[in-house]
Amino acid sequence: MSGHDGPAAIRLHPSDDVLIAMRDLAPGDRVGNDGDDDGVVLVDAVPSGHKLAVRAVAAGSSVHKSGHAIGRATHDVVAGAHVHVHNLDNLDDLDHHGPAADPAPSRTATDASWSDVTFSGYHRADGRVGTRNHLLVLPTVNCSATVARAVADQARSRLPSGIDGVWALGHQSGCGIPDVGDQIDRLRATLRGYATHPNTGGVLVIGLGCEVNQLDGLVDGLPAERLRTLEIQQHGGTAATVAAGVAAVAELAAVAAGDRRAPAALSELVVGLQCGGSDGFSAISANPALGAAADLLVDAGGTVLLSETPELIGAIAELAARAADPTVAAALRDLAGWWTAHAAAHGTTLDANPSPGNLAGGITTIVEKSIGAAAKGGTRPVAAVVPYASRPTTRGLVIMDSPGYDPVSATGQIAGGAQVVCFTTGRGSCFGSVPAPALKLSTTSDLARRLPDDIDVDCGPVLTGDATTAEIGERILHAIVAVASGRPTCSERLGYGLDEFVPWTDGITL
Repeated sequence: MSGHDGPAAIRLHPSDDVLIAMRDLAPGDRVGNDGDDDGVVLVDAVPSGHKLAVRAVAAGSSVHKSGHAIGRATHDVVAGAHVHVHNLDNLDDLDHHGPAADPAPSRTATDASWSDVTFSGYHRADGRVGTRNHLLVLPTVNCSATVARAVADQARSRLPSGIDGVWALGHQSGCGIPDVGDQIDRLRATLRGYATHPNTGGVLVIGLGCEVNQLDGLVDGLPAERLRTLEIQQHGGTAATVAAGVAAVAELAAVAAGDRRAPAALSELVVGLQCGGSDGFSAISANPALGAAADLLVDAGGTVLLSETPELIGAIAELAARAADPTVAAALRDLAGWWTAHAAAHGTTLDANPSPGNLAGGITTIVEKSIGAAAKGGTRPVAAVVPYASRPTTRGLVIMDSPGYDPVSATGQIAGGAQVVCFTTGRGSCFGSVPAPALKLSTTSDLARRLPDDIDVDCGPVLTGDATTAEIGERILHAIVAVASGRPTCSERLGYGLDEFVPWTDGITL
């Protein structure tokens, strides 16, 4: 934030031991709980978005923010002190800290119900509805990625109207891995999810010929008129395969060019929820606002995918308490246990997740980050938990397991059918995706002004009091509907999406 309007610091919950600085503060500044003249005098400089102690906290005691215990004081903390990595450490038990009060009540829309609102999309043969009409060139293996890229580059200038683009989505896997197990299963699920995605009007799959990830079985059941396949070793090498690939894309384009948009209910939307470059304001403005939009979409019958499991670890207990049934709650706890063990097996802990940018923006611990990350999902019951790159069969708020790394996580959501991705950022992440467009949401108006070509929705008015969380949530949903109906996003105009296709391939390289 910039400027000096409004309170110098805010308290998010009556039980909190800390305030959040709304602007850079200096030693000697007096701040109150809600901007009044009473309060504490700062003994340290506190950057915007960071925490300051509103009362003394003894070493070893829990520090509370947003009604949650977010960490443990490593030293005695005096009132007015800066609270961050120098005096605050992670909790020993990440998923049993709990809120100090009941969860926030469900948000209510401020205008008419969204159940009758429609978007204009492409109605596909399998009953799903696309928001874009892309052609994809998918390599089965890294060895065919260069040929795939050459095909897309040469075919791009020859596309008829009605096609949004042709994209070669290269990756670093497909061979040197076991032919059974999680690695190959995830890769194939991801490629198949993109090939059958409702935003995909046609797909050319290019293999080398001798790779582990064989074409056989990968493309079974895809509509013949929307699918072409080539193998470089069987088609005369690079130049011949590129020429054949360009011709194949032309055939696919002739079919997809006949697709037309038509009205569709919001219940047909699946929206991926992402956050990257989070800061101290993410949990106050953009993430809760996206959560408000998520609630509205779920209430209209739609689906939202909340992922980045390591970044939810400190909110697992709260999410499990909102599970639709005990099976869903157990699945959430199982995910927490798996990720904790997975990190330990690699010589680290989930506490290592907050990045240097997160720390610079005021986030100190993984539990603190989890509170904000979970807010993107809104307040509705958790309807289901699904594996990475899996297509949900249940509508509503769905948890999709994924790493916290944004490109990997979003790739899984898109493979699972997300036709739009909403991405909140406090530091200014540069991200975009295909075939699903990505909407970028800023935590502050200052960021929206500094990166005007990258931000689609400014959530900063929540911080200044110029708009409520519910009002910004409705702005976000209006933007989702417009984008789903064809309006380009900032990241689409900038050409993002190719390098952000990153399938989760954790495992052994043989």
